[in-house]
Amino acid sequence: MYSCIFQHLHFASSPSTKAFNSSLRDMRICAVSTPENHIPAAPIFLPDGPWKQIPGGVTAAKGFKAAGKYGGLRAKGEKPDLALVTCDVDAVSAGSFTTNVVSAAPVLYCKRTLDISNTARAVLTNAGQANAATGKEGYEDVIECVESLAKLLKIKPEEVLVESTGVIGQRIKMGALLNALPTLASSLSSSVEGADSAAVAMTTTDLVSKSVAIESLVGQTMIRVGGMAKGSGMIHPNMATMLGVITTDARVSSAVWRKMVQVAVSRSFNQITVDGDTSTNDTVIALASGLSGLGCISSLDSDEAIQLQACLDAVMQGLAKSIAWDGEGATCLIEVSVTGANSEAEAAKVARSVASSSLAAIYGRDPNWGRIAAAAGSSGVSFHQYVLRVELGDILLMDGGEPQLFDRHAASTYLRKAGETHDTVRIQLSVGNGPGRGQAWGCDLSYDYVKINADAVTKICLMPAVTAVLSMAIAETSYADSSHVNISRLKVLPAMLPRSLIS
Repeated sequence: MYSCIFQHLHFASSPSTKAFNSSLRDMRICAVSTPENHIPAAPIFLPDGPWKQIPGGVTAAKGFKAAGKYGGLRAKGEKPDLALVTCDVDAVSAGSFTTNVVSAAPVLYCKRTLDISNTARAVLTNAGQANAATGKEGYEDVIECVESLAKLLKIKPEEVLVESTGVIGQRIKMGALLNALPTLASSLSSSVEGADSAAVAMTTTDLVSKSVAIESLVGQTMIRVGGMAKGSGMIHPNMATMLGVITTDARVSSAVWRKMVQVAVSRSFNQITVDGDTSTNDTVIALASGLSGLGCISSLDSDEAIQLQACLDAVMQGLAKSIAWDGEGATCLIEVSVTGANSEAEAAKVARSVASSSLAAIYGRDPNWGRIAAAAGSSGVSFHQYVLRVELGDILLMDGGEPQLFDRHAASTYLRKAGETHDTVRIQLSVGNGPGRGQAWGCDLSYDYVKINADAVTKICLMPAVTAVLSMAIAETSYADSSHVNISRLKVLPAMLPRSLIS
């Protein structure tokens, strides 16, 4: 079960702020939009646990400061586009990165830096240009950014890590970035405002910023874990398509911390999907200051390590689900829970397959158990189809591999109401009697997804948009009349896609 903090939101009118597709959506946001932060904050869906949600994001943990400033890197508007997170001490560092072989220059730099150093003091993030597919010159730009920031902060260059997001194929606007660094560095603050401005600065097509922090006892010591992330489109496992910075004041050895971060990423950012596209820039950087007073965690099997892992999982899952909730054109969050698998990895794989399936047709509000079952069966995980159980919310659709009699109107209403209020659609599957449990998160694909991506110069891959239009055609086709797909929807494809993609 998951809890979400809801607060009232007042929207500031701004030409750069996208309108939500539901009048009720503003009731589920946790911040107020102001000229300083430009966009509201996302709802955070934290798992239940012994922790307490607190303000502060990446600055909640002891030793961390943050800032977000406009530096002129964005193509339009004056939303902050440079984020900086620093630590007062050498923080134990870890990272997780995209599996795309065309990795961006900052990804290559961070991987090499983490290979030679176990600690870091700063993470610089820019929005506007992805600095991916930019060759040697793009990498040289990263080095120049790092050296300039290190000089300002009076730290070593290898203590600076970098993340970039924006238009693929474009180098960073170096003049603008370098000119903005002194102001950015002088704006560093341990305040909530510093964390919030940094969370906004790393966004691109996001409608909302994503930031969260918790505190919890680890052993007998109160520790804090915070984080911020961005992501809205090109979301697919391994990793999602996102950037993230995680901070904690727990004290932990390098080897244990790096293993913990990989485990938490596998349970969170690697378990979300929007459109099946994998980015060039995916990066999560995690820093541990050790300033909480907790003794050093040096064994993964210790009680303290297990408690810290749960806290790290919770923060990353909360951010991951906010990313899926904010999927481009999405009207609802989809949460898929799988039990009964032979292992956690197998359960996670089945959950990802269902969350990633365009045929699940959630946007069509069709409670089609067959498509859910088919997506589970195509996951690559072996299970006996006659033990499969499928539930939609609290409505049983299939049991023992057999379809069940159910109230179709009630099931369709459940899906429709979730879409109208930007709520969560929960799908539960059982695939056997094993101990493996796993979850994945996604969102529905609406007409707006195609419209958004038709206007984007960053998306040069044809398949996501084609898939979206096909999904709409299928979603509007009733299960009983599946031989007659809504072909009229397919006719809009050329008009919705960028002309450069149409031969």
